Amino acid sequence: MTVIDILFRLDDICKKYDKYDIEKQRDLNAHGDDAFARFYATVESEIDKALLKAETASMETNRAAAVAMKAEVRRTKARLLEEVPKLQKLARKKVKGLSKEEQETRHDLVLGLSERIEAIPDGNTNATKANGGWATSASNKNIKFDSDGNIGDDFFQQSEESSQFRQECEMRKMKQDQGLDVISEGLDTLKNLALDMNEELDRQVPLIDEIDTKVDKATSDLKNNNVRLKETLLKVRSSRNFCIDIILLCVILGIASYLYQ
Repeated sequence: MTVIDILFRLDDICKKYDKYDIEKQRDLNAHGDDAFARFYATVESEIDKALLKAETASMETNRAAAVAMKAEVRRTKARLLEEVPKLQKLARKKVKGLSKEEQETRHDLVLGLSERIEAIPDGNTNATKANGGWATSASNKNIKFDSDGNIGDDFFQQSEESSQFRQECEMRKMKQDQGLDVISEGLDTLKNLALDMNEELDRQVPLIDEIDTKVDKATSDLKNNNVRLKETLLKVRSSRNFCIDIILLCVILGIASYLYQ
């Protein structure tokens, strides 16, 4: 996982668990039913986070991580600027217990909020100049946004850092492609070795079959020889016993003739 992935993942996790932030929930509950106050506090909190991220990006030594964080800051600015008209509408709504002076103060707060959003450094100094800025005044009619809610293309104009980041990504991609080519060549070599081994095994199969046949024949011959040897031994033993019997018979006859005389 790269540094950029870690940063985006960390930001998503922080947003996911914002509802468990006790101090943030306490601040939101302190506004009661005042929708403007809650919304304003939320936007102000987002501005503080964007400023902190912009400051972190300015001190980041990793070029790729800095470019990624500045791009995130630009997206946050665009999203916050889209919330300004909503705040204008909420500021015009009459709230029970709110004086006319306080309601006018809310209009001024919204205007100041828009200027604060514009002042967030995002590493793209040409964006505001190219777009000519957003016209703001106490009247909502003088605030001009694109009808579809999109910001001009010049806002995301490519900077020198983003160009360097793109070149670095291209170089890393080329290195990855070279590494993949080396791995592919290694796999082809292993495949060829496996094919050669299979061919050699196919050639050895007839030899192994022939060896098995010869071993079976030798085993059969050895078994037959053992049977013949056993029969021979039995015959020799029988003839030997016959000779012993004749000798014993002669001895007995000799003893008998001697006693008879």
